[in-house]
Amino acid sequence: MTSAAFWEKNVRIIRAQYPGLAEQLAASSGPDGIKLERAASGDPTLIIRGLHVHSPRDPVREGRRLAESLPAPPPGPPPLIVLGFGLGYAAEAAAEKTPDRPLIIVERRPGVLRQALEVRDLEPFLTGHKLIFILGREPAAGTGAEPAAVRPGGEARSAAEALAGAGAAGAAVTGALGLFGKAVPPDLLRNRVLLSLDEAWYAEVERHIKVWSSRDDVNTATLRRFGRRWVRNLAVNLEAIRDLPGITGLAGMLEGRYPALLVAAGPSLDETGPLLPALRERCLIAAVDTSLRFLLRAGVEPDFTVAVDPQFWNARHLDRLPAPGCCLIAESAVYPPVLRGYRRNSRTGPAFKRALLCSSLFPLGRFIEDRLDPKGILGAGGSVAATAWDFVRLLGPASIWIAALDLAFPDNKTHFSGALFESRSLAEADRFRPAETLSARALRGGLPFRAPAAGGGTVLTDRRLSLYSAWFESRFREYPEPPVFSLSAGGLALAGLKTASAAELLALPPCRDQIDRLLEAAFARIEGAFYSPEETGRREARYQAALGKLLEGLKLIKDLAEEAAGAAERGLGLPPGGDPEQLLRRLDRANKAIMESEVKDAAGFLFPPLPELEGGLKTPPSEPLKRHLELSAALYRSLGEAAAYNLEALRSAARRP
Repeated sequence: MTSAAFWEKNVRIIRAQYPGLAEQLAASSGPDGIKLERAASGDPTLIIRGLHVHSPRDPVREGRRLAESLPAPPPGPPPLIVLGFGLGYAAEAAAEKTPDRPLIIVERRPGVLRQALEVRDLEPFLTGHKLIFILGREPAAGTGAEPAAVRPGGEARSAAEALAGAGAAGAAVTGALGLFGKAVPPDLLRNRVLLSLDEAWYAEVERHIKVWSSRDDVNTATLRRFGRRWVRNLAVNLEAIRDLPGITGLAGMLEGRYPALLVAAGPSLDETGPLLPALRERCLIAAVDTSLRFLLRAGVEPDFTVAVDPQFWNARHLDRLPAPGCCLIAESAVYPPVLRGYRRNSRTGPAFKRALLCSSLFPLGRFIEDRLDPKGILGAGGSVAATAWDFVRLLGPASIWIAALDLAFPDNKTHFSGALFESRSLAEADRFRPAETLSARALRGGLPFRAPAAGGGTVLTDRRLSLYSAWFESRFREYPEPPVFSLSAGGLALAGLKTASAAELLALPPCRDQIDRLLEAAFARIEGAFYSPEETGRREARYQAALGKLLEGLKLIKDLAEEAAGAAERGLGLPPGGDPEQLLRRLDRANKAIMESEVKDAAGFLFPPLPELEGGLKTPPSEPLKRHLELSAALYRSLGEAAAYNLEALRSAARRP
């Protein structure tokens, strides 16, 4: 079959199954220095810039060998990411080995994929498997990267542009991974030659994959560090779920007519400060709690301040900051004084005019909320700015502008002037440990590296901030409207976030009076319905019923788990040949009762990861019954302790004056 015949056959499938990909491939040309040859086996092989992309002897056999080197995937296999498709031998072999496994194909050079479609019959591969194609931009002729002479700025600028393209591809890969909802990290199948030709580009794509794959590790570490704090905060704040309205009544209030500005707390906030009074006249302003002090110092009171962090030190960002015209948006697990002092009719006088809750992120809060008054879900990306962006999107603005979302250290700055971090550093400094030492630790302590900046070039960022960037990119891709613009050209480049100047926002007409009228009307509707005597009475009855059911369910699970753990521990002493059937039936009954409980999610929130429990087992796999009983004892003992902690936190909160 001729190359034209192969191309027509393959591209017909591409047009039918992958809209848009055929046009991209048709517009691509072969990479510079590409050469096709016949291997000793007779199959086509590819040479780029003198390097064999596949075996010159038998590329089919080589592809099978690479596929066989992959670890055996678990049932319902997670996606396989193919980095460097080449002519597709390894990807094809991997698909044949595990036919139900999704493949995400990442190819820097569209011309290489076109070559594969021109010289090989890929119909079985294209039609018989779940495939996602993610392509880069073709490198310019004569180079292995972006051309250095395209724009002023030289090689550094062009290299950053290549990495920006890799960042978009990496974001697309993590977005594709999210489609499959797999908790297990994906496997990677690499073509080493293609990766060596575009090393920096593929390395940036792999960085995105590593960040996505490390989410579970980060979540586990966060739960281990803050889980008990979240439970204690929620136990104290449960009445706030009863007493404060949710954010749902604000949905779409801007009617798609007026812009909104989200003020984050990155180092570039210093640049935006002088413009804030004029910006407030042109858009609704929502601030994260860590930037509120800066705004008030600039003479600007935001319309909303968002607080979701459970820690004591984060609550200090709001200390003694009266904002009587501002509305607090909070999650019910925040440090208790954040809500205790700002509730409606607070004796001390609220620091905010009003407070609204978003839906709880945790099972304990959701149990009460679902039976009482759902508040309205906001996203959580590890940073308050992520939740604040989702809140601003909920308001229905015509456009979203973001200040100081740097996710990086522009000009090696770690914070804006006057930030709480700076105040603490100066207060704790001495001649042996000056404030600059603490700043240097913050700059260097998170595994820093350079990445593309929004306005061109590169900027220093770190692994922690990269986790936030992956969340934002996935949300921008999920919600392309309204358009989102960043005022922080020196911050990290994010796919889906356009860079704009403050002058463009200042060019919009003033609309403060219209925004204020919409806000007052929305708040009047929310409070009129929520605080009516009839609704208040019904809500109190629902609250007491939900709280009683929660306490009763937690005690039942605690008792069941402790009894089952004791039975499993006693079962470890069964003599050889003893009958375990009665014991196993007893454990099954306990497990069934626990799984049917309405409060099982709340009770198990502090439950340690299963691999952690399995790692502590002492019984060898050669004794499966005793190993099962030892694991059961550990599982039930941990569940009983978690339920007991929740129960004691709730009872302790109830005893507070």
